[in-house]
Amino acid sequence: MTATVPYTPATEGRTSSLPLRVQLAPAGTSPALLDGAWWPRSRDLTAELPALTAVLDPLWGRITHVTVNPTFWPVIPRKVPVEGHVVGVGWFEEEQDPHKLLLLSYNTGRWDLLVIPPETGPATAARLMAEAADPLGTLTASGLMEAAERRRIAAAADLALIAAWDSEGGHGASLPTSRSPARAVVAQVPDPPEGN
Repeated sequence: MTATVPYTPATEGRTSSLPLRVQLAPAGTSPALLDGAWWPRSRDLTAELPALTAVLDPLWGRITHVTVNPTFWPVIPRKVPVEGHVVGVGWFEEEQDPHKLLLLSYNTGRWDLLVIPPETGPATAARLMAEAADPLGTLTASGLMEAAERRRIAAAADLALIAAWDSEGGHGASLPTSRSPARAVVAQVPDPPEGN
């Protein structure tokens, strides 16, 4: 599947022009630690879950239950009405990775999605979505988020070094034109006196 699923959810008689942001592992691949990633626009499960289940229900079977870790979800409703049914919502504080959404379908099984924080930039989110949907992936949801944070810190350090170099006359500096390039100096060195 692509990084953006072209689905426009209806919201209280209005239609949102923003597509759902989800990427799933290719169908028929061996199970990995994650089945894909979801990049919600907010931390409001009541607002976000209907669009997600509307896309996943036809692919995975009716989603009946969802669990989250409450670390990043300020309000966890017990049930969320979605198109045609109600999804039960539960939470596990220590047992579930805080960056993971677990989806259950009574008929077909369980899926684990990385939840990318809504405030994440598009380039980082796209990278995380691709990594989470990789059937050969070996990192947990928190492992992917930690790797993304290490990349962010390294990029910030690189920018700081470049800024320091520029401020000290580095990047934009040019060599003075009045100086001539250094030339090799050749001189005859006398032999040492005899007896020394």
